Amino acid sequence: MSVTRLRGTVAGENLSYQRERIELAAALRWTARLDMHEAVANHFSLAVNDDGTQFLMNPNQRHFALVRASDLLLIDANDPATMERPDAPDPTAWGLHGTLHRRCAHARCAMHVHSIHATVLASLADSRLPPIDQNTAAFFNRVAIDEHYGGLAFEEEAERACALLADPGRKVLVMGNHGVMVTGRDVADTFNRLYYFERAAETYVKALWTGRPLRLLSDAIAEKTAREMEAYPGAADKFLAAILELLDRDGEDFRD
Repeated sequence: MSVTRLRGTVAGENLSYQRERIELAAALRWTARLDMHEAVANHFSLAVNDDGTQFLMNPNQRHFALVRASDLLLIDANDPATMERPDAPDPTAWGLHGTLHRRCAHARCAMHVHSIHATVLASLADSRLPPIDQNTAAFFNRVAIDEHYGGLAFEEEAERACALLADPGRKVLVMGNHGVMVTGRDVADTFNRLYYFERAAETYVKALWTGRPLRLLSDAIAEKTAREMEAYPGAADKFLAAILELLDRDGEDFRD
């Protein structure tokens, strides 16, 4: 863990999980800068206990660009009274993220967005992401696809969708006719994957725009590339450290 990532505490608050709060708030802010958010919808969550059932999540209908570390809700996925709280989360966020953290302990962090290119991919009859470059190859055989959208992600729909992430080897769920859910071991790992999946989807969508034949990598080279990308040292942590540094440079109040 880099020194930059650990710098600072939640200003004026004696809140638990300060580092986790700061990192998750930073990821939300940067998502807004990249225009990968959607108005005051979409949600990020981060498990903070051993079995993953207690998690931090952004509050209901607060814009990503305004979320501070102290704003993040601490939620228990096993608490049936969650939606009765005065600061209750968005109902679909409770359905989707609560279900995921109950069902999939390996999914420590989860980021759900309707980013443009991932959502275009989710809207195609064939939502697979073929390996046509290094970034698309990084996701070879590592993406689950939901082909049975059933409406907003309330409890029954959320259970069905989250079951597709039960395999720890599938850390991206293309939610057909909806958007994308990306998971990982922590904020840095998950945000890095979210960023690159959106870039990979953009490359593929724009390649389709040309109407020209695609140059596909072989399965062997795609798998080799994916393994090499997974083992690339320190990239995700360095990316998050840079985001924190840039937000601090610009005087953002995400640490508060």
